[in-house]
Amino acid sequence: MEAFVRQLRRAMVGVVCASMMLGASLSARAQQGFFTREDVIKYTPDWTGERFPDGRPKVPDSILDRMKNVTLEEAWATLRSHNFNHEYEDGWLSIHPDKVLVGRALTATWAPGRPDIQKVIEAQGAQDHRQGAMNAWPVDMLQPRDVYVADHFGLKVDGPSIGDNVGNAIYARSGNGIVYDGAVRDINGLDELPNFVAFVRYYDPSHHFGSLASGPRLNSTMVSINGPTRIGHATVMPGDVVLGRNGGVLFIPAQLAEEVVKNSESTHLRDTFGHQRLEEKKYTAGQIDARWTPAIEDDYRAWLKQNEDHLSVPKERVEEILKDHE
Repeated sequence: MEAFVRQLRRAMVGVVCASMMLGASLSARAQQGFFTREDVIKYTPDWTGERFPDGRPKVPDSILDRMKNVTLEEAWATLRSHNFNHEYEDGWLSIHPDKVLVGRALTATWAPGRPDIQKVIEAQGAQDHRQGAMNAWPVDMLQPRDVYVADHFGLKVDGPSIGDNVGNAIYARSGNGIVYDGAVRDINGLDELPNFVAFVRYYDPSHHFGSLASGPRLNSTMVSINGPTRIGHATVMPGDVVLGRNGGVLFIPAQLAEEVVKNSESTHLRDTFGHQRLEEKKYTAGQIDARWTPAIEDDYRAWLKQNEDHLSVPKERVEEILKDHE
């Protein structure tokens, strides 16, 4: 078993090889999936806050709430400043495209089906007392406000592993949606879930074949849960904060989530002040678009103090900004 897993790990060079650590103890795998708690902690070393029992960073709910006001451009700028250059993906079919998707990633990775690999993983699933087919395994691990993020290698025809039954299970556990590099079915049923904000590649009325019982039609095997995965051009870690809006998705490393929010709020405040002063004709566009003079900065701080109880940004954040400028 262990020798086979080592060979499998070497073979999956197209997926981040760390996601293939299947050699963990049976008791740990029964709870955490193919990546153990220790594995997740090892590969998210910059997160120092609270974690889920499975090891994933648990970015506070308050940050998730504030993240919903962040634009993709604002988040991208912060990530780019920290050299995270491969965290954005677009080209999606969206369910509820007018809404914003925010949550903590729980990841899964599929590979094209192979009966020898499938046999080993199904046997291990039985020993670990997993329920149902593979497409249900990560769903059973979801926590409130999670986002199920899965690489199904863009499989369309005979590819959907998520329909309205699995979608309802995802929604019941997380209250949230999905980012799924593959196809979904039963799209009308999924659309009835009010906050099932989803970014998927395709709709297709077929269903996938993901078990040994599929025989020669076997076309996909789940090879990783809670490990690094690839979504298009982006690398995703379990616990990343997912920000999906306006047709695109960003995966924000947990350790940068608060900074993303704070930078965005600072930008919003300065934009609100600038727009108001332009409407009042107090300053010209050239003055607002350029680096602000000390006089404008003083005016901005006075405006913050005067309006701190009436702004869209939490009052404590306004006070923090004022303190930083003292």
